[in-house]
Amino acid sequence: MKRILRLFLAAAALTALAPAGAEPAGPARLVADKSQIAFVSKQMGVPVEGTFKKFDAQVAFDPRKPDGGTVALQIDTGSASLGVPMSDAELPKPPWFDTAHFPQASFQSNAIKALGEGRFEMAGKLTIKNVSRQVTVPVTIATAGNLAVATGSFTIQRLDYKVGDGEWTDTSVVGNDVQVRFKFTLAGLGPL
Repeated sequence: MKRILRLFLAAAALTALAPAGAEPAGPARLVADKSQIAFVSKQMGVPVEGTFKKFDAQVAFDPRKPDGGTVALQIDTGSASLGVPMSDAELPKPPWFDTAHFPQASFQSNAIKALGEGRFEMAGKLTIKNVSRQVTVPVTIATAGNLAVATGSFTIQRLDYKVGDGEWTDTSVVGNDVQVRFKFTLAGLGPL
């Protein structure tokens, strides 16, 4: 019995002495009410900002060793809002997000590279309306207490994804460039 107790105490001591983060990072949890995805386009040359109100993310990577980590994001396209009821009623229709046929947009990383000082480059596949394109997304991660906050922005061309089809392909009315900005608050990401 004493031998078993000594082995148990030795194992407990070794566990306590192991460096923090010695185990692989588990999945982080998105804190949805402290997170945001916004998009900015130009209508008749004037910037117009919208948001997606529903989305989820699965984040599983160690910020200190990001190789092999993954980030997956699902966005409810029906939750897009420009804050104007008349415009919001148009967004789910076929020329725009066609939510009846394409209820979700998604991003799936295929490479994560550390750039130093909390900066990362995430390459992956962005899919909107069943059209997929490879994108590279710059991300900055900072800690805020027990949470990590990942922020960044990148620009896509809406017509590449058939968003604003038909009569809306005229880029003098609605610009082709759409800036996507995000802030994801994560619990359990692990130290930088």
